[in-house]
Amino acid sequence: MSILEVKNLTKQFGGLTATSDISMGVEKNSITAVIGPNGAGKTTFFNMITAVYRPTSGDILLNGKSLVGLKPHQVSKFGITRTFQNIRLFNEQTVLDNVLVGMHQRLKGHWVGTLLHFPNVKREEENAKIEAYKILEYVGLEEYVNENAGNLAYGAQRRLEIARAIAAKPKVLLLDEPAAGMNPKETQKLTDLIHDMRTRLDVTIILIEHDMKLVMKISDFIYVLDHGELIASGVPEEIRNNKRVIEAYLGKGAVLNG
Repeated sequence: MSILEVKNLTKQFGGLTATSDISMGVEKNSITAVIGPNGAGKTTFFNMITAVYRPTSGDILLNGKSLVGLKPHQVSKFGITRTFQNIRLFNEQTVLDNVLVGMHQRLKGHWVGTLLHFPNVKREEENAKIEAYKILEYVGLEEYVNENAGNLAYGAQRRLEIARAIAAKPKVLLLDEPAAGMNPKETQKLTDLIHDMRTRLDVTIILIEHDMKLVMKISDFIYVLDHGELIASGVPEEIRNNKRVIEAYLGKGAVLNG
């Protein structure tokens, strides 16, 4: 059963068509990859799902409910969160505070209650800190809890961005090039984390990624974009041997190594 459906999704910027008539379904609790060369429309696709861009035409359905026309914070509240190709953390805030930002929409306390130190608001804040710390433990960042986010190593910043995204308790998590800039050891830790999130957090994961070894190893299903169009879809073995993918995405004669 598809938790997320995209129907005939098109995005135009003036005379430029960034994505054209894309349709796909993402199964609940799957790990789905969206791949393609630079400029293929992958991040534009993510931006439409998260309401950064409104589609020119087409529809986006989460559990059968349309997301088109919602604001980004509303899409997040509905159950879709994301990380970004270029890391977007609050660098001058602590690691813990960055995770708390991800939990903000779930907290019920009003700012007036915080200002006046209402007991119920204070309890909620303390419970949120405990939960945020547990999330940091989960992604392996608990030792940096009071460190400013900007002081973390690159791989740790990637994990912190994931921690902030899962703090909102999403149904669907979008990861935009999560392995970018990581060394092999960090990439393996990320692979293990993604697998674990799928089962332990009961979350569906969609990732954009250029690391083909990671994509082939981790994905249940793969969609391939080229020049804004969907050119192929299938399980990793099908994509690995698809001549159009090899030629359009990697160039003639290239081989996707599993």
